[in-house]
Order: sequence, then structure tokens, then C-alpha cells
Amino acid sequence: MKRLFLIISILLSSILSGCGVETASAPRAQSFAGGAPVGAPAAPAAPALEAPVPSSNDVLKSAEANGATTGNGVGVDASHANTQRLVVQTAELTIVVKDVKTHVGQIEQLAQTMGGDLVSENIGQTYAPDGTAQPDGQIVIRVPSGQLGFALDQIKKDTVDVQNETRTGVDITNQYVDLQSRLTAKEAAADQLTKIMQNATKTQDVLDVYEQLQQVDSDIEVLKGQIKYDQEAAQLSSITVHVIAEKTIQPIQVGGWTPQGTARDAIQKLVNFWQWFLDVLIKFFLLFLPALITLAIPLFLLFLILRWLFRLVSRRKSKVEAPKQ
Repeated sequence: MKRLFLIISILLSSILSGCGVETASAPRAQSFAGGAPVGAPAAPAAPALEAPVPSSNDVLKSAEANGATTGNGVGVDASHANTQRLVVQTAELTIVVKDVKTHVGQIEQLAQTMGGDLVSENIGQTYAPDGTAQPDGQIVIRVPSGQLGFALDQIKKDTVDVQNETRTGVDITNQYVDLQSRLTAKEAAADQLTKIMQNATKTQDVLDVYEQLQQVDSDIEVLKGQIKYDQEAAQLSSITVHVIAEKTIQPIQVGGWTPQGTARDAIQKLVNFWQWFLDVLIKFFLLFLPALITLAIPLFLLFLILRWLFRLVSRRKSKVEAPKQ
């Protein structure tokens, strides 16, 4: 009986273990097949994630990092490597002429003849040493930079004297190249924002990109204006001319005597006197007076102490002599 019971137990355990293997292997096989179990409901598809709308700063940084190119496909660095030096030249001079109004008109005509233009013109009035009113003028013109020297020679022609002449030049090449680089990057950013706005599906995204695009377009117009200004400043040189009448600088003569020399010397001596007097006052209040005060205070304290001691000794002495009397 025991053997029969043992055999039945072994058979039952083998049958149960076989069923367990089959039930465990079925889901595993289905999982390796890559699909859901037969009869199971299909899983819902994951919703597509919409990329956020980039800002104009991000688009601009991306355009600069990618090395935006110009319309003809030439890189920014390559196009700027061949940029000529841009130098803004200016000149200023003071001339003495016999007829101020005539010479100012000639300078204006010179600018128009050379292909330049008139910037400003001012005719005022001053007084000669004899008290008569004389015209005084200032005119500012622009001429082609390559003909600046010729224009200065023409202005100084037929003048009585040239009191002052200054000619300067400022290199703005680096500034011009930087403006061009920023303009290229802004234009590339505008193109990218336009594409993003065209592909946007939400109304709010379209409005946000449109607002950013308006700001970038405004920056582009400002940069174009600065570039145009630099180009014109380098192509046209500015000349400022101060025109003085000859009579205003002529000295007064009385019987061959020129009192302006004596008056000049007298004024110079008066200036020297006041300069010396002010120096003395400054030294007195800042040096001598503080030194006297610092010396007077301890001397006054010493005087008070000595007077107190003298009075003290006098009182004691008077008290000692009083009984003797």
C-alpha cells in the first residue's frame, strides 16, 4: 500500500509541475513576440509632444553659432576679411578775409561743385577795435574724402591769414564690421522666426513669434541706419570754417602810435598783481593763520597757568605777612 501511495503521489506531482511550466511559459512567449496577449485590449497611443516656441534671443544665438551666411553664400568672416578701412576725416580752420559774406558764399559754392553739400551756415556780427560792426561767419560743409586736401587749399586761397588749421581722422572699421555682423545675424534670425511662424499651429504661438519678429525687424532697421551713416561719414569729410573779418584784428593807430601794446602790458601787469595778491591770501588763510592759531592756543594756556600760579603765590605771601603787621 505504501508503494502504491508513493507511486500515485509521484504521478500527481509530475502532472502538476507540467501544467505549471506551460502556464508560465505562455505569457513569456507573448512578451518576446513584442505584442500584447491575445484578447487583451490595445494600449492607447501616447500623445505627441509639441515643441515650445523658441524666443528671438535663442534664435539669434543659434544663427550666430551656426555662422550665418550672406545672401550670396559667403560667410560673415569671409566677407569682412576683404572690407576696406573706413576713416572719418574732419577738418577745422579759422581764416581772416576782407569780405566775410563773399568768402562764405564761395565756400558753399565749392562744396556743391565738388559733389558735397552744405551742413550749416551762420553769419553773425562782431565789432572792430574802432567800434564799427563787422560780419562774422561760420560755415560747415562736406566734401568727398579723397578731395579733402584740395578743398582746404581752395578755402585758404585769397585769404588774409590762416589763424588755425586742424585735421583729424578716426578709424571706424571695427565698428562698421561689427554692425555688419550683427545685421547678418539679425536677418538670419528673422528668416528662422518667419519659418517658425508659418509652421505654428496655435494662434498664441503665432502671435508670440510675430511679436518677436517685429522686434527683430526694428533692430534690423536701426542697424541699417547706423551702417549707412558710417558709410556716408567715411565717404564725405566735414570741414568747419570760422571766417573773421580783417578789420576786427587790425590794431588802432593814433599818429603812428599803437596803444594796444601799452594796454596789453598794463593788463598783463594787472593780472600778475592780482595773481600775486590771491596767492598771498591763499597762503595766509591756509598756512600762516592755522599756524598762528596752533601756536597761540598752547601759549595762551601757558599764560593762564602762569597767571594762576602767580596769583596763588601772591595770596599766600599776603596771608603770611598780615600777622606780622
